[in-house]
Amino acid sequence: MPLLREELIQLSLVRDVYLRFRVLIHEIGKFGLVGILGTIVTIAIQNALYQPHGFWLEGSVVVATAIATIVTFLGNRYWAFKHRKTDNVLRETVLFIIFNVLGLLIQVGFVSFNAHVLGNSSRLSYNIANILGIGVATLFRLVCYRTFVFRVSPPPEGEAAEELATATLP
Repeated sequence: MPLLREELIQLSLVRDVYLRFRVLIHEIGKFGLVGILGTIVTIAIQNALYQPHGFWLEGSVVVATAIATIVTFLGNRYWAFKHRKTDNVLRETVLFIIFNVLGLLIQVGFVSFNAHVLGNSSRLSYNIANILGIGVATLFRLVCYRTFVFRVSPPPEGEAAEELATATLP
């Protein structure tokens, strides 16, 4: 019998943690699915444009990421963070592009370091460096999107006071 009580307490703790972080869990899950789609688009285009030497080593990263940025913006704005979107689409779009360019620089840095510093020019090493760069850039983007791009808008001041007043009534 005591074992059942402990299991119920553990389930209650798991439920409480889930309820506390449910929005974050759902956002990360949806962001992850959008990111997987963006990664597939990126890798497919990069490998189609891949040249082991010259501009197209980094250029393939730039072109592919630019196209994937469009895909991920639509997925993040209209699905992953749809509850956070504001009426200011221009602001969201500009910030999204800025953080994607910074993420792109992270990716290009990984690919360039692999090719020019480590001297690797094989397609396998290119893809490994690219995936590592995508991983680091993705963490950077998640933090920036949640913090700056798709912010939760507080209710208008009068509306918040009205909600508080009605919530305290018996």
